[in-house]
Amino acid sequence: MTRGVALRIDLNCDLGEEYDAWEPGVEGLDTLLLDIVTSANVACGAHAGDERIMAAVCRAAAARGVSVGAHVSYLDREHFGRLFVDAPADELRVQVAQQIATLQAIALRAGTRVAYVKPHGALYNAVVHHEAHAQAVVDAIPDLPVLGLPGSAVLAAARARGLRAVTEAFADRGYRADGTLVPRSEPGALVTDADEVAARVVRIAADGLVRAVDGSDVPVDAESVCVHSDTPGAVGLAAAVRAALQASGVRVQPIV
Repeated sequence: MTRGVALRIDLNCDLGEEYDAWEPGVEGLDTLLLDIVTSANVACGAHAGDERIMAAVCRAAAARGVSVGAHVSYLDREHFGRLFVDAPADELRVQVAQQIATLQAIALRAGTRVAYVKPHGALYNAVVHHEAHAQAVVDAIPDLPVLGLPGSAVLAAARARGLRAVTEAFADRGYRADGTLVPRSEPGALVTDADEVAARVVRIAADGLVRAVDGSDVPVDAESVCVHSDTPGAVGLAAAVRAALQASGVRVQPIV
């Protein structure tokens, strides 16, 4: 039995992570993705990006009506924010708050605003179960929605604080049977076939289910779907997802 097609869904993407994509006169991958997605998770300098790139992404997003989100991370540029950092909760709270504040100031000058917060990489995975880091992230966030995995500690903490908790699914990442993501170091972590990715997202919207790597069906109730900019063929994947959703009668629009 299906639950009926979702009326609307957000399509988000991690952007501002490549330096050469924002050189003057260059139409890079991020620009192409901004023509497709409805929300841009902008790297805030901890795992990638800098103030110049943040400003460029914010200006480009504002010009297209794309929502801007703070893509916060552990301070780990060396490993692109993909290694767990056992930071004290108070330090993590300050680091995340500083990242958000920096992007807020830049977004304002670019003619837009920070509309939500989404953790990146290892921090995203950690706050599924790591309650201390989940609480630190939530304590750092002003009155903004938080994107996270359904059932995660960070979304529970957000709800407890009165923040909007936005559930997220992944178009191009493999799922385990428990609803968590397959680590990038393991087989099945990425899904790169455009037809398969599009069909997965339509099924998430229509049935609230995604097929796990073990063949089981995992319940996923998602208000937003992510396509990663560093997945091979990202532009084609994002375009296929958006076209398939619209063909299924789903409005693709920003979270906020």
